[in-house]
Amino acid sequence: MRRREFIVALGSAAAWPVAARGQQPEGMRRIGVLHTTASDDPEGKARNAAFVQGLAQFGWTDGGNVRIETRWAAGDAERIRRIVAELVTLAPDVIVATGSPTVGPLLQATRTVPIVFVYVADPVGAGFVDSLARPGGNATGFTNFEYGIGAKWLELLKQMVPGVTRIGVIRDPGITGGIGQFGAIQSVAPSFGVELTPINERDDAGEVERAIAAFGRGSGGGLIVTGSALANLQRNLIIRLAARYKLPAVYLARYFVADGGLMSYGPDPVDGFRRAASYVDRILKGEKPADLPVQAPTKNELVINLKTAKALGLQIPPTLFASADEVIE
Repeated sequence: MRRREFIVALGSAAAWPVAARGQQPEGMRRIGVLHTTASDDPEGKARNAAFVQGLAQFGWTDGGNVRIETRWAAGDAERIRRIVAELVTLAPDVIVATGSPTVGPLLQATRTVPIVFVYVADPVGAGFVDSLARPGGNATGFTNFEYGIGAKWLELLKQMVPGVTRIGVIRDPGITGGIGQFGAIQSVAPSFGVELTPINERDDAGEVERAIAAFGRGSGGGLIVTGSALANLQRNLIIRLAARYKLPAVYLARYFVADGGLMSYGPDPVDGFRRAASYVDRILKGEKPADLPVQAPTKNELVINLKTAKALGLQIPPTLFASADEVIE
């Protein structure tokens, strides 16, 4: 987009909310919500529904005493920037943001509008907050896991396939979480006797496909898929390639396994949006993000796809089967 066209578009976006605000019932609060997924993504819809239901439990109903402005970025960085400009112009009482790709641009755009983030791996390392206990700025929220979970992913993969010797770690090198998760796995790899290969995620799905294909041609391989917005958006491609090259893989969340992945270990991301509603409620009632500590998940779940295990010719070890929170058949 040319600079002049961008200014005109931004000016139009700025003018529209003024009219919209005039039509908004007096006393109604406004909440912005920015998802990284597409609007038709099942996981994205589940997250949004959980947030809306969570708000209702605190007495906030969309169209009643609050107006929820929901936007879907579909993993497009340029679209995220446009949505951020639009939401900030609306001057909402609070914005709920999914993942590091949305929080960074929001904090560049505003240091006054309260932000509640969900599914951010390392808010301190990314510079979003001063500390977990005292965020200190206009943002707080919920992390999706601690880096130490990477050791558990590797342990589970070795339990499932003791003979695995090569691990491809799918990560987003453009976020601190991607680097941190890989580092945590790397620190324990020697004790498990495995060689790690970073497989960097890109917006270009073809590049990701070529990297996984190149790794999959060797023997004794397996995959660990770390957390990122790109992993979520490209999950069907990753799952399909893992099946094609017979690569046992461990993922960060249940929805990967529901879509055909082998197994996952991590918190329920939908629950994070349910919990985010509690912080939005507190902010709407006058509390400041700076005083609300960043919260970590309270529980991790092990989920195994039995059909995928059989397709890979794997026998699930009894101890691993017994420790699973859910087995999908």
